[in-house]
Amino acid sequence: MYNFGIIQIGDNMKTFYDVQQILKRFGTFIYTGNRLADIELMRSEINELFKSGMLDPEEYKFSILILRQEENKLNSENR
Repeated sequence: MYNFGIIQIGDNMKTFYDVQQILKRFGTFIYTGNRLADIELMRSEINELFKSGMLDPEEYKFSILILRQEENKLNSENR
């Protein structure tokens, strides 16, 4: 587990808010008013941060997993 100030990565990273906090560390704030659009933009930003070496593999893995879970939850609610 890694400790980055206000957020710990690993066992404590579990929510959409945690992913928002990772993006906030890099000055990225995403809010479109459409949760699915927010998830897609956040996924894109997380991918770019990982490709540029700014996120370690564990942060990346947990972030993508959380975003996928949030997207699945929203899709199941809209059925």
